[in-house]
Amino acid sequence: MNQAQPFVRESGSGPAVVCIHANAGTSGQWRALMDLLAPTHRVLAPDCYGSGRSADWPSDRVISLMDEVAFLAPVFERAGDSFSLVGHSYGAAVALMAALTHRDRVRSIALYEPTLFALIEADSASPNEADGIRHAVADAGAALDRGEVESAAERFIDYWMGAGAWRATPPERKPAIAASVKNIRRWAHALFTEPTPLAGFAALQMPVLIMTGGASTAAAHGVSRRLLSVLPAATHHAFADLGHMGPVTHPEPVNAMLARFLGDGARA
Repeated sequence: MNQAQPFVRESGSGPAVVCIHANAGTSGQWRALMDLLAPTHRVLAPDCYGSGRSADWPSDRVISLMDEVAFLAPVFERAGDSFSLVGHSYGAAVALMAALTHRDRVRSIALYEPTLFALIEADSASPNEADGIRHAVADAGAALDRGEVESAAERFIDYWMGAGAWRATPPERKPAIAASVKNIRRWAHALFTEPTPLAGFAALQMPVLIMTGGASTAAAHGVSRRLLSVLPAATHHAFADLGHMGPVTHPEPVNAMLARFLGDGARA
């Protein structure tokens, strides 16, 4: 297949940082962070497959996280010989795989609740900490099969943000989110079937910041806890009052933490 090119936002100058957005989102989620970092960093924020202004996944074959990494290869090339990675949710899982692929070039990694559910599945079959998102995907997929796109979006968003979150979403934001949820089974397949074992992430020797929200889900916490047990140079910061969508709902404290971490990495 012909390699499509991802859409990329870029601003600032200095050490390069590549920011990868959550599913049901776009590179636009990083606008405030880009403004904050622009005086000291060169920030590149791409749209992943099927998001924002990037192309849809152009194949009937199921997608993997490594397919997402391959799609973003032009962004990593553009970032140069040394760059940091920032990722949220699905984007944080993609960032982890990108770090393994380019670990000789990755300076540091900052992740907010990577959703690499395969790490939970590898420990034990269901019932386990991933059951909540497993059931949400099944329900949303069934709604899509019935042609109920908004119901699918409501099930997905309410799982991550709490009951009533979809109804409280501003009407102007709903169409783009609902349209993206058509990819929910694709996302789930990539996250639940990634074959890299937990021990494989011990190869990431660079500084890693893992951020979690105290009000988030068992699945998100389960993945982060496992990663923290094997990453050699990882630190953990918990935002007690935030949920899984903290970088979107409360960008100020999350972005401030990211700026501090990336600033320390640039001086190291």
